[in-house]
Amino acid sequence: MDKLYSVYIMTNKNNTVLYTGVTNNLKRRVYEHREKRVEGFTKKYNVTKLVIARVSACHCEGFFRSNQYTTRYFVT
Repeated sequence: MDKLYSVYIMTNKNNTVLYTGVTNNLKRRVYEHREKRVEGFTKKYNVTKLVIARVSACHCEGFFRSNQYTTRYFVT
């Protein structure tokens, strides 16, 4: 059975920053962000709320969607 991949967007308590990511284990990855297990953007900006997640059977599509979200919502 093939793995499923999730493209997700998270934000902080005040909804002032957005973070996009791709993972093959959404539950684990959201937990890592909330518990600040990984150094980086989400730890620095206290990103803990999951806004939306979309599932795909192909990781390539996941990265494509992640880039679409980044371009559409973050770049002006």
